[in-house]
Amino acid sequence: MENKFFDRGPKRLNIDITHRCPLECSRCGRQTSFRNKGKKVPGYDISLTEFDIITDHFKHISFCGQYSDPIHHPKFLKILEICKQKNIVCEVHVASSFKTESWFFKAFETYPKAEWIFGIDGLPKDSHIYRKNQDGEKLFDVMLKSKEFLFKKPIWQYIIFNYNQHKIDEAMDIAKRAGVEFMIINSARWENDNDPLKPSIRR
Repeated sequence: MENKFFDRGPKRLNIDITHRCPLECSRCGRQTSFRNKGKKVPGYDISLTEFDIITDHFKHISFCGQYSDPIHHPKFLKILEICKQKNIVCEVHVASSFKTESWFFKAFETYPKAEWIFGIDGLPKDSHIYRKNQDGEKLFDVMLKSKEFLFKKPIWQYIIFNYNQHKIDEAMDIAKRAGVEFMIINSARWENDNDPLKPSIRR
């Protein structure tokens, strides 16, 4: 009898395609499991051949790095081209602001059907408190300009921390006026109940 178990539901994959990220978010596994212990973050840049094979089997890809930021794969634009050629449903989760605006615009143009989720935790001027090295205001501007290229509204992802928990309503109002989606994340990556980043509320 043919086994239909693996044919159930959409074939969706969340994948780290690289090991690179210039941010130093303090509760990220890059820091807690590796860099804080003097270890090198493991992994490599997935090859285009490997990614092409993956997309023969998965038609929904989430580029949501647990230890990396996908835009820092050296051939990310080529990866987006593969997604376009195969009509892959894909989401790009980005928190790094270390690419030029022109690079971002090229990425949006390469595959405008992709959905982009921007990790900006708090008002843009404050996001760097957790997203160390991030220029939140630059990334916010890129998110706004992405609407000129993308078919879907970009999403502003907002992880609740102690420093931004009382700015949620203001941020939601900014998102509404800017014409972008707003997504709240309640994290569980706390060192303990006294973690200074841990918020006192959940939404």
